[in-house]
Amino acid sequence: MTSHPDLAAVVPKPESEATIAALQDEGVYDPTRKVREFDAETVALPVTDPPQQTSVLKVVEQVDPERRLPDLDAHLRERGWSEAEIARAPGSWAVVGSVVLVTFGDADDPDGAEGIDREEVGEALLDLHGEADTVLAHQGVSGEHREPSVSVVAGAGDTETVHTEHGTRYALDFAEVMFSPGNKAERARMGEVVEPGERVFDMFAGIGYFTLPMARAGADVTAAERNPAAFRFLVENAMLNDVSDRVSAFRADCRDVAVDPPADRVVMGYYEASEPRSEDSRASPDASYEYLDSALAALRPGGVVHMHEATPEDLLWDRPVSRLRDAAADAGREVEVLDRRKVKSHSEGVWHVVVDARID
Repeated sequence: MTSHPDLAAVVPKPESEATIAALQDEGVYDPTRKVREFDAETVALPVTDPPQQTSVLKVVEQVDPERRLPDLDAHLRERGWSEAEIARAPGSWAVVGSVVLVTFGDADDPDGAEGIDREEVGEALLDLHGEADTVLAHQGVSGEHREPSVSVVAGAGDTETVHTEHGTRYALDFAEVMFSPGNKAERARMGEVVEPGERVFDMFAGIGYFTLPMARAGADVTAAERNPAAFRFLVENAMLNDVSDRVSAFRADCRDVAVDPPADRVVMGYYEASEPRSEDSRASPDASYEYLDSALAALRPGGVVHMHEATPEDLLWDRPVSRLRDAAADAGREVEVLDRRKVKSHSEGVWHVVVDARID
């Protein structure tokens, strides 16, 4: 009886994450073996058969492949952790480019409220995700531009990476800018709803979360971002994705950007300040819905707005829709709600949601 060889697809390191997803979609990725470094610039991704639909540099036969434990629990168990200790380990994390981003319990306690060995968890995560080389602990955000706070847990310690989603490449530095893995489907969706030649105003562009997939789909995007670090990556990412000719980037408050002619579509992707910050029910002067007047002023009659909000469960969908209708009424315009979506859980009992509406 002849045994089948253990095959691996060789790809450049920056493309490993996206290629693994493509190989999984094709049904040829082998999760029972570890990803291994092939040389200084490439990695070998285990496959059951040579890929037919996914682009790779070459396919090689692996000699003495390393078998992969199925999950973090198994890796910690192999390191001698008790079941009680494993129960206190992080239950979720995200692989973004070459970085594993994880949150350890109480962000205000650098030693961990439960006293777990963070470095050992980090090493286990690197063993689990062979395509990554750094594990970072996310410790919250602060400041006017919501600068993230991260610390190196294990690995090379490089906070910069290039993350690829559905063909869109995002260069970023976790020490400087935010990136939410949970918004992946919404980023992809925005690249699907636009038509080539559409004029789009992205009011809170960040590093290009929505700007890039829309520009790659052929839209002409006016992108505003006032955070200097995020703006730098926005410009870099437009070049990285070959869409600089379709992205007009402004380092400015979106309310100060003149959109002429008016946009066919406006994206309001900022939502963190949807809630009032004080108990007297007054909205923060920077609350996202306070920008609705500017959004509607930039939108042509019959155009579409995508309004993001952090909404308590008991206020779905009344609050975001009523805020949109009130703003439209103030502008003498009418609203047709096209769609309402939950993007992800924002916090306990609060959802990150999007309302799509046509404004006549």
